[in-house]
Amino acid sequence: MPQVVIIGAGIVGLGAAWRLAQAGVAVAVFDKGQAGSGASYAAAGMLGGCAEVEPGEEMLTRLGRHSQLLWPGFASELLEASGVDVNLRTEGTLMPAITADDRARLQHHIHLQKALDLPVEWLTAVDARQREPYLTPSLQGALWVPDDHQVDNRKLALALKIAAERAGAVLREETEVASLLLSDGRVCGVRLRDGEEIRGDTVVLAAGAWSRLIEGLPKDERPPVRPIKGQMLALGMDPEAPLVRHVIRGAGIYLVPRVDGRLIVGATTEEKGFDGRLTAGGMLALLEAAWRLIPGIEELPLGESWVGHRPGSRDDAPILGRGPVEGLVYATGHHRNGVLLAPVTADAVRDIVLDRPVGNLISAFGFERFRSRTAA
Repeated sequence: MPQVVIIGAGIVGLGAAWRLAQAGVAVAVFDKGQAGSGASYAAAGMLGGCAEVEPGEEMLTRLGRHSQLLWPGFASELLEASGVDVNLRTEGTLMPAITADDRARLQHHIHLQKALDLPVEWLTAVDARQREPYLTPSLQGALWVPDDHQVDNRKLALALKIAAERAGAVLREETEVASLLLSDGRVCGVRLRDGEEIRGDTVVLAAGAWSRLIEGLPKDERPPVRPIKGQMLALGMDPEAPLVRHVIRGAGIYLVPRVDGRLIVGATTEEKGFDGRLTAGGMLALLEAAWRLIPGIEELPLGESWVGHRPGSRDDAPILGRGPVEGLVYATGHHRNGVLLAPVTADAVRDIVLDRPVGNLISAFGFERFRSRTAA
């Protein structure tokens, strides 16, 4: 069996480590911080395979829908393997329209969704309020997306960490990988920041927004991944009588209720590099947009606020598969879909490393799509 080194202990890296260790592979995972402390910690945990579809993203939608179908079994298996319940909630998602422009935009959007055979439905304001009674009085209707659910992403990262280690993976936190090691034109391991060299038959690059910063590859063979800053906050609800019961998505805003009563409010989308500062403008934009949907949030106490960095690729789709350098596997660039795609990504990395067939749905997201565009 091969020796595999994984760079990055977020949801993607830990999921791959778990699946590989289950298959009997010797796996070592390295992260410059604590496991699950990057984008995996900052996310909202939405499984938005239907709501987020955009023109030109048909293959990404197919991948997301496939992963949605894997999620119930994945969550159940993780609970058994780790003892951690990731709180898969299946209430679905509402996309309210509070202005005439919102209504026109959503009714245009529903045509694209139905053309892709996605299960969506237009609700009147009355029907939408039956699901969410505290929506704004100016509500004009809502798009109902019954298959778009959520999990607690922080519990997911913890569960994957426990499951991977119990399966035999070795996790080294606070251990930064400085560069890849190459020998005879192939990747043969990694060099840590302190100079230690770790050998491996395969290296999986799953460092999220930091993936492009790992040295050792020619510039045009580094994954085209950049950090996309997102500011977020949490409000406190009564868990016995929550103000919000479903995932709610509006224009530039989403609200995600947790089992413990927290209401996640996110997220800004900013091209600011690795800037980790919270700003008054970012918080104001989130609270104002949330208040327009659910006016009652003004009575909720403020809780945590934080910044995350999504790993955005050049086309906002993941980069999965072997690259032009032998011995290297890419598993990065998931942008806003890291949690949604966790099951399918973990399976894909295992199959790629073990030279199993992965099919067109995975091969469509290979690194070579960027090389061919450059050549063209």
